[in-house]
Amino acid sequence: MSQTTDRLWGARFKSGPSEALASLSRCPERYFRLTPYDLAGSRAHAGELQRAGLLSEEETRTMLDALDRIGADFSAGRIAPTLDDEDVHTFIERLLTERLGALGGKLRAGRSRNDQTANDLRLFLRDHVRTLAAEVLALQQALVSQAEQHVESICPGFTHLQQAQPIVFAHHLLAHAQAMLRDVQRLMDWDARTSLSPLGAAAMAGSAIARQPEHSAREMGYSGVCENSIDAVASRDHVAEFLFIASMLGINISRLAEEFCLWSSRQFRWVTLDDAYATGSSIMPQKKNPDIAELARGKAGRLIGNLTGLLSTLKSLPLSYNRDLSEDKNGVLDSVDTLLLVLPAMAGMVATLQVNVDELRRQAPLGFTLATEVADWLAMRGVPFKQAHEITGALVQACEKHDIELWEASPTLLAEIDPRLTPEVRESLTLEAAIAARSGRGGTAPQRVREQIARLKTALVAQQAWTEDYQGFRL
Repeated sequence: MSQTTDRLWGARFKSGPSEALASLSRCPERYFRLTPYDLAGSRAHAGELQRAGLLSEEETRTMLDALDRIGADFSAGRIAPTLDDEDVHTFIERLLTERLGALGGKLRAGRSRNDQTANDLRLFLRDHVRTLAAEVLALQQALVSQAEQHVESICPGFTHLQQAQPIVFAHHLLAHAQAMLRDVQRLMDWDARTSLSPLGAAAMAGSAIARQPEHSAREMGYSGVCENSIDAVASRDHVAEFLFIASMLGINISRLAEEFCLWSSRQFRWVTLDDAYATGSSIMPQKKNPDIAELARGKAGRLIGNLTGLLSTLKSLPLSYNRDLSEDKNGVLDSVDTLLLVLPAMAGMVATLQVNVDELRRQAPLGFTLATEVADWLAMRGVPFKQAHEITGALVQACEKHDIELWEASPTLLAEIDPRLTPEVRESLTLEAAIAARSGRGGTAPQRVREQIARLKTALVAQQAWTEDYQGFRL
C-alpha cells in the first residue's frame, strides 16, 4: 500500500528521513524569499498543464486563483513555512493541497524541483539586477553631480600613491563613474544571456507533459527556452557570472571608498564628509570617521567570498543535477542584500560631501607634478624624449638642491642644466597650461571633461531606461 507524504520525493521509501537528514536537507529560512518567484513559475506551468490536457479550463482558473491568494497571503505575512516544509516547492504544494484537495497535487505533473529551483533563481536575479543597476546609477549620478561642480578644480593626480601630474578633480571622480558604467553594462549583458527559461527541462531529460515551454517562457518574460534540458538544470554559470559582476562592483566601490578614506583625512584634507554620513569615536570626542567608506570597503571581501564559494562548489560536479547546487542561492541572496545596503549609503555620502577646492589647488603642484611639462616642451622642440627626460630629471634635482619650484628656476640655472632649456619653458609651468595641454579625447582638459560628462549622462539615461523596461516577473 502506498504511503501519503508531504515530501515531494518519499514515495518509494518505507520510512521517513532521520532527524539529521531532515535538518541538513531543509533549506535555510532565507530561501523562502523565493516564494513569489516559485508562484510565478507555478502560474506559467498551470497553463502548460492546460495545454497538455491535464487541467481543464475551470481547473486552471481555480489553480491560478489559489496561487494568487497564496501569494497575497505570503506577502501579507498571513502564512509562513513550517519546519516540515523542506523547501519553497514543498511549502507551496502543501498549501495548494490544503486549499484545493486533490486538484492541488496535479500541479506537480511534468516538472521537477530541478527545473523549478533553476527557474526561481533566474527570475529572482533578473528582477534584482535591475534594482541593483538603479542603485548603481544613483551612485554614478552623485559622482557626476559632484564632477559637474569641479571641472575647473585642479588637484594632483596620483600614480603609486605618489603625486604625478595635475588634473581636474572632476576627471578623477569620473574615472570611478566610468568603471561603474561598465558594471551596469555587465549586468545588461548578463541579462541577455540569462533570459532563457529552464522550465520544461523537468528533472534533466525534458518533460513528457510540458512540451510547449516557449509559452510559459513568454509568460515569465524570458526571450526563449534553454536549448538543452541537461544544461538547463545543471548549469550555474549565470549565477557565477552574476556573483563575479557583484564582486567587481564591490571592488570598484571599495576603491572609491578607499579614496574617500584618504581624502577625508587630515593629511589630505580634500573633502569634508557631511555629519549624516560619518561617525564619531566612543573615546576620542574630536573624531569624524568615514565609516560608510570603511564598511563598504570591508563588504568587498564578502562579495568576493561568495563568488569563490560558488566556484568551488561547481568545480568537478558531473552532469546533470546534484544537490550541491542548492548552495547557489546562499551567495546570491547575501550579495544582493549586501549591495543594496552599501550602494545607497555610498551614494548619499558622495552626494553630500564638500570639496575643499583651495586645498586641492595648493597641493596640485607639490612634488614637482609639472615636471612632465618640461620634458614635453623639449620634445616638442625636437629634443629626443630620452634626452628630454634626463634633462628634466637634472632640473628637478637642481630645484630640490636650491629648495625652489620648477617655475622659479632662473634663466642662468636653466642654461647651466642644458642650453636648450630657455626661459620660455616657464610659460608651460602653470597648472592651467598643464591641464589645457591634455586636450585629447579622454584627457583632463576642462572642455574634454565636459564632453565626457555629457556622454556619460547620455549613457546613464539609456541604462536607466533598461532598469525600467523589464517585462518579466517583478515583486
